[in-house]
Amino acid sequence: MSSQINFIAKNRKSFKTSRNILFSFKFALSGLVYCFNNTRNFRVQILFAFLIILCSFIFGCNLNEFRIIISTIFSVLSLELINTAIESIVDLKVKQNFNKLAKISKDCSAASVFLASINSVFVAAFIFLPKIRLLLFS
Repeated sequence: MSSQINFIAKNRKSFKTSRNILFSFKFALSGLVYCFNNTRNFRVQILFAFLIILCSFIFGCNLNEFRIIISTIFSVLSLELINTAIESIVDLKVKQNFNKLAKISKDCSAASVFLASINSVFVAAFIFLPKIRLLLFS
């Protein structure tokens, strides 16, 4: 028991919540940078986010449409970050061994990103198709 308490005391910083808000932002930014550098899907989603924001300026989206676009982008990116976190935790726990429950966990977290991505396509279609149709047929 004593050795376990010593282990916890030595590694206490990793279990502590930051009391400094700037450090909290630094840790959050570190997570974003990690995901950008190590996750192909996150980079692809960032690219599409920039393209969609550019399209919203080109097509002159109103403020409400722009709000919907931004919130949709953030929902996809947030779920991708959560997906990456879940996959990392599962990989840490199961290592190289196959585990059916680990597969279910990873598949379900990936499915949440997939559904948000499908939703983003619907949002883009509802916002941009009428604008494209108006541009082509007027």
